[in-house]
Formats: sequence, C-alpha cells, structure tokens
Amino acid sequence: MPKASVFNMAGEQVGEIELSEAIFGIEPNESVVHDAVKNHLANARQGTQSSLTRSEVSGGGRKPWRQKGTGHARQGSTRAPQWTHGGIVFAPKPRDYGYVLNKKVKRLALKSALSAKAAAGEILVIDALKMDEVKTKTFVSFLSAVKCDSKTMVVTAEPDQTIVKSARNIPGVTTTFANLINVYDILHAKNLVIDKAALTKIEEVFA
Repeated sequence: MPKASVFNMAGEQVGEIELSEAIFGIEPNESVVHDAVKNHLANARQGTQSSLTRSEVSGGGRKPWRQKGTGHARQGSTRAPQWTHGGIVFAPKPRDYGYVLNKKVKRLALKSALSAKAAAGEILVIDALKMDEVKTKTFVSFLSAVKCDSKTMVVTAEPDQTIVKSARNIPGVTTTFANLINVYDILHAKNLVIDKAALTKIEEVFA
C-alpha cells in the first residue's frame, strides 16, 4: 500500500500515512491521462479568433476590368482571396472547442495522475494546514521547511482565503480545493502538498 510522509507546519516529519490503494496505488494509464489533458486544454481555449471572408471585406463592388480582351485573367472583384486586401478562404470564426469526456475516463485519469505522484514520492501530507493571518513570508518559510520551493500545488479541504491569499504571489505555487483537483494541474506541479483533511476528502469522493 502506498504511503506518504506527514509533516507539520514547521517542516518536521511527524509520521507516515497510508494512502488509498484504489486512488494512489493503481497502474497509471498514460493514454487516458493524455486524453484528460487534451480535454482540459481544449475546454480552456477561448475560441475568439475571427477573420473576414470575401463577403465581409469592404470594397470590391465594381468589376476591376472587362471580362474579355485585356490579356488578364478574368476577375470579378478586388476582394477575392487571391487579391491583396482580399478576404480569407475558410476564415476562422468564433467557436467552442470544448467537448465532454466520459466520466469514468476522467476519474481513471485522475487516479493515474495521483498514483504516478505517489509512486514518485512527490506527495506530502500536512497534519494541519492552517494560518492565522495572511502572510506571504510565513507561507514561503513553510514551503522551504518542507522542501517544496517551486512548482507546488497546495490542496486544502475547503476554500481557505488565508491560505489562498498568502500563496497567490509566490511564483510557481498554486492552491486548489479537494473537490477541484484536475489532471492537468497535478501533472504541471512538481510536488503536491495536501492537507490531511483534504486527503480524507479526496479518498471519500474519488474512491
């Protein structure tokens, strides 16, 4: 059964905790993880790109020259795609790139990502992740104490504005909640710092 070290806010190891085999101990499925990341990035696209077709470009109402006898190829408008300042062929228009991924696939991808992190020893559990005031310097000291200085994702059980505001100005550090974790953020982070209460919630929700 996979295990993770448990630390306190001072960076001292206070024990070990057994992780759920069903969530943190499966064989990672790379294909499913790839599908989940691709889906996440597609859903994040704005899709606001837009160009003008020949019917939308201003001008070009008059035929540039007569049909026959000039030696030139026949032309009907100076706003046809082959002309400078003409319209765009198959011009991109605003669209939604998002699509729905099967729920079982998403859950398997999440378990695969968490299992890969657990196998690599990149999950740290904090016995009680709590701060009395918003203080970035204090949070930096905490991360240094547990040796997670960069590319770290901090997971709390519930929204905690003290933690969020203390961490938001630290480069490479992100915060999230137990029910909002996703495959992309897990893979993007080098270390996962998880509150013990958040770990319990993850195991309850995704088991």
